[in-house]
Amino acid sequence: MKSNILSDHTLIIDELETSIRFHNLDSILGFLPKGSYLVGGYIRDIILKRVTEKVDFDIVVPLNAIEIGKKIADNIGSKFIILDEKREVVRIIINHIYIDIANQVSSTIEGDLCSRDFSINSIAFLIDKKCLVDPLNGLKDLEDSLLRTHSEKNLLNDPLRILRCFRFVSELNFKIDLKLVDFITKNKGKLYLVAKERINYEIQKIVHGANALDAVLPIKKLNIFGTDNLSKDSFFLDLEKINYAELNQEEKEKFLPSFFIAQILDVLSLEKLKFSKSDITKTKLLRKWHFFLEKKNITRLTESDRFALHKELEMFLPSFIFFLPENLRLDWLRRWRDSDDKLFHPSNLLNGDVIKKKFQIKDGPLLGELLHYLSKELAYKRLNNFDEAIYKAKLWIEQNAPKCD
Repeated sequence: MKSNILSDHTLIIDELETSIRFHNLDSILGFLPKGSYLVGGYIRDIILKRVTEKVDFDIVVPLNAIEIGKKIADNIGSKFIILDEKREVVRIIINHIYIDIANQVSSTIEGDLCSRDFSINSIAFLIDKKCLVDPLNGLKDLEDSLLRTHSEKNLLNDPLRILRCFRFVSELNFKIDLKLVDFITKNKGKLYLVAKERINYEIQKIVHGANALDAVLPIKKLNIFGTDNLSKDSFFLDLEKINYAELNQEEKEKFLPSFFIAQILDVLSLEKLKFSKSDITKTKLLRKWHFFLEKKNITRLTESDRFALHKELEMFLPSFIFFLPENLRLDWLRRWRDSDDKLFHPSNLLNGDVIKKKFQIKDGPLLGELLHYLSKELAYKRLNNFDEAIYKAKLWIEQNAPKCD
């Protein structure tokens, strides 16, 4: 392929060099041989003016990546890891900066760049010549916010890249090229060849992105994870019909990820993909109470049902809000936002130690039942102070404690 050296992008090059100096990375450039180049997400993010907590600095050298990486690490006193000894890929870690160094694989820079995942990651900065190399028009795709690949083979080399498409939609608000959508649809099954931990990591990135909904919608539409009954199960909602404005920004950032995870993966898939116990428990509880309310009208819940709901969903109730009738959502949110609302935030006027000392009760089911009773009485405003709690505890123990002959 004919080289397309773009020497007129001085502003991008100036910003790259400024960023390199800012991160004190210019000190390592002297160890690099001629023909070395910076590539990938670091350049992409500079062009997009995107600031990230973690800095990934990917360098390609003509030869001897391990030797060069070791020399750099020894000189700057940083951690050194060999990621792939056969292919000579190494990593240097300095605080929040990850410097990956690899050997050039093809005979030309352009050949290497054409084997990368997406055109927006196929822009290189040739360090010694201070110029950009862009054989796949990645700069134009960045300008158009378009995600495109040079070759489908590049994605099949690592099927996780199929999922990474949606991460770029979520994090960068990009569109996916229609040819790429067709390819994803045909090859989504190959995603399960990828290590479960890597899939888990990408999903977390997707649901926490600023444009997560725009990524989750096509994931559901294309049924990327092959979840059974995704369209038949009433738990899976029509995400395009939901008014997300009912949540404030802080609530969206904190609680929508759990909601989205539960909308694209069932419990069995979560377990297979090694999600945390917390994520699995949340999804189980969201499903439990959704189906409970499907069978029992919410206006007819007993006090015990309603109290149990709030006790189990208290910490992430906004994740559940879209399963409620629309006319109740804002009122429930308003009450949940009030930390003094004892129904939406169950608490107790007495703790277990006070009860054990006052009434000579030991740890066990009886103590648990008493605490539950007192918390429910407080939630329904039948308790006002410590003395009333002591009095009600005494009456409850007299009625419920085992009698000895």
